[in-house]
Amino acid sequence: MAGQPPFTNVDPATEADLRRRGLDPHEVDRSTEQLLTHICTELVPALPLSDPRRHTPLQRILSRLVVTDTARSPAIPAPDGVDRISLLRDELLREIVCRLPVKDGARTSVLASRWRRVWLSTPQVLADAHLRPKGCSLTPTPADSPAIIAAVSSILEAHTGAIPTVHLTCSPANAYQVQLARCLQLLATKGVQELVLVNRPWPLDVPLPPALFGITSLVRIYIGLWRFPDVARLPPRTSFPHLRELGICSVVMEDGDIDFVVAMSPILETLNIHGCNKGLRLRLVSQSLRCVQICSSVLEDIAVVKAPRLERLILEGFRSNAGGLCTRVRIGDAPKLHALGILEPGNTMLEIQDTIVMVQTSPVCSAV
Repeated sequence: MAGQPPFTNVDPATEADLRRRGLDPHEVDRSTEQLLTHICTELVPALPLSDPRRHTPLQRILSRLVVTDTARSPAIPAPDGVDRISLLRDELLREIVCRLPVKDGARTSVLASRWRRVWLSTPQVLADAHLRPKGCSLTPTPADSPAIIAAVSSILEAHTGAIPTVHLTCSPANAYQVQLARCLQLLATKGVQELVLVNRPWPLDVPLPPALFGITSLVRIYIGLWRFPDVARLPPRTSFPHLRELGICSVVMEDGDIDFVVAMSPILETLNIHGCNKGLRLRLVSQSLRCVQICSSVLEDIAVVKAPRLERLILEGFRSNAGGLCTRVRIGDAPKLHALGILEPGNTMLEIQDTIVMVQTSPVCSAV
């Protein structure tokens, strides 16, 4: 339709399919973008670069470095055109590089062999949102994806040092599964600790790359808009030995998938689940979990079987399956649990060991 903006999430095949079904692809595209915006701004961790201290203008950084490096030549460019910045110590050059967006940091590597060495030894914060091509709007379209994917791949292939934080949220994974798998394999060698991996649909049920489960250095991970892979086909020794925080946003899962991830994460402390629309059934057995939060999900049954460190179980905005069945919340061995809420009146059955409570009053936070 003339005058309509380009799609940001709907590819041509999906557009044709939606029109055949009598649906407005622009409306689907807008609602999908709203969901993605909610996930990327409200649910996943903020980038370290969002700290205003890391948005310091380069000129101000250089003026500060003059004070800390007075034994060397001044860092401010001189009228005679002499490059005094390159005379600074390597650790000060790294302070410059680490405060630049990843694209600009990579560009310094072409200045000279010394700058390349500095860039390669400086830990990077890699966000594909910072690699949008020139002229791209804040919301990338499918046409922008090849350039973004190529930039991410190029940086991961070139940078030999640590990349502790990675946010990949700008490209439809279904069209780039091979490239994404390669990126995850490279991240497994670079000590990545925080990973945000959000698929830009359509389709909505692209399988989560199995390569993700080979990244053993992860401390925090948030995934959004995927289908969980068949856990039976993952390597038998799959584990996240350092994982402390897991976020699952609008991911299609089968019974037992979350139990599998919890079981292979021996020090996991925080579990956040948001937007699970396929009757969630959860059986918690963990020696490390301290907080579980489930929001805006279809909830059938949660059993806290054995969780000796669990302190908070927060259920908010959950819904029961059709048919009038109650959501069943069972609390077994959880001696430190002191916050349980918010329970929906009329459709929640709470079992605390041998005591059954039907929640009939207004939703409140309850102490156990």
